[in-house]
Amino acid sequence: MGAEAAGSGRALRELVREAEVSLLECKVCFERFGHRQQRRPRNLPCGHVVCLACVAALAHPRTLALECPFCRRACRGCDTSDCLPVLHLLELLGSALRPAPAAPRAAPRAAPCAPGALACHHAFGGWGTLVNPTGLALCPKTGRVVVVHDGRRRVKIFDSGGGCAHQFGEKGEAAQDIRYPLDVTVTNDCHVVVTDAGDRSIKVFDFFGQIKLVIGDQFALPWGVETTPQNGVVVTDAEAGSLHLLEVDFAEGALQRTEKLQGHLCSPRGVAVSWLTGAIAVLEHPPGLGAGAGSTAVKVFSPTMQLIGQVDTFGLSLFFPSRITASAVTFDHQGNVIVADTSSQAVLCLGQPEEFPVLKPIITHGLSHPVALTFTKENSLLVLDSAAHSVKVYKADWG
Repeated sequence: MGAEAAGSGRALRELVREAEVSLLECKVCFERFGHRQQRRPRNLPCGHVVCLACVAALAHPRTLALECPFCRRACRGCDTSDCLPVLHLLELLGSALRPAPAAPRAAPRAAPCAPGALACHHAFGGWGTLVNPTGLALCPKTGRVVVVHDGRRRVKIFDSGGGCAHQFGEKGEAAQDIRYPLDVTVTNDCHVVVTDAGDRSIKVFDFFGQIKLVIGDQFALPWGVETTPQNGVVVTDAEAGSLHLLEVDFAEGALQRTEKLQGHLCSPRGVAVSWLTGAIAVLEHPPGLGAGAGSTAVKVFSPTMQLIGQVDTFGLSLFFPSRITASAVTFDHQGNVIVADTSSQAVLCLGQPEEFPVLKPIITHGLSHPVALTFTKENSLLVLDSAAHSVKVYKADWG
């Protein structure tokens, strides 16, 4: 009988502890809800709950306009209301709740199996060899590095030692020329795919630079491009706010099928595919004014295009002391999401998509303006530094 009572007591304490963490804590400031004015739980029209102090902090001082920090739905401070279920739960639990200590800003959780700090091993390129580079890819068969830039020949291929092995893609107005390259990927059968903002097209070359296919008139502004494990190509359309899958017969130079995977994205640019899980990460650059200008968001979708994780500049600001502006995204070999941050000139690990937000800086020195990332088979991280006009190779210290 005594054992049963002890077991019931432990179960009750576990239930109270779970309720306190999951239901009775504001997920913006991490303070516990209470009956005091500033700590009162408030319903937003979208259904999310934050404390009154956070509503006041998020709302515009004159218009009272605010965005939900979790789903970004717009509302006004005066549209919020007391969350009666949470208030009633506070009354029911009463003294069972332990006193709430002053909660500092939450520390980032450690990412399981995340890479440790990386050290720069060497760099190649440099001004003249590369001019304002924008995109980076790795040939899965040869290991050669492909970079698109603003030079006379837009595509440059480097060997594993950083020497220039080949270049092609003339700057010009012809259909086979490249006007303004934004991104590049290399398919499993060594075809080079480039997004060209100049004529809003996608151009496919063989690895020697011969044009195979030009896909035009289908995109408003094709931006990010990445190869899937099935040798498809995913492309973001920054102006249309969409993500597309292209199936191409590369040997014949024929587009077989186009499928819109997502159609409600906010200025999507970078895109990455996990070869471990098939997940797709999209980097959004939603337009904004004032404090919202320059904000970014990372959304991760399952292979069936279900949203499995998302985080934005506001959410990351709760875990990192400085503003984060994501400029590139990739996956490591363990399925962690890795982003480049131009605000702090760093590279950060966000952890597994299902566990967002997890935050661990892995490169904090030596970068000026990182714009593209990719991992090699040997777990080295290649970072394209646009301001330094170079590719920097970081060796991973995996813990």
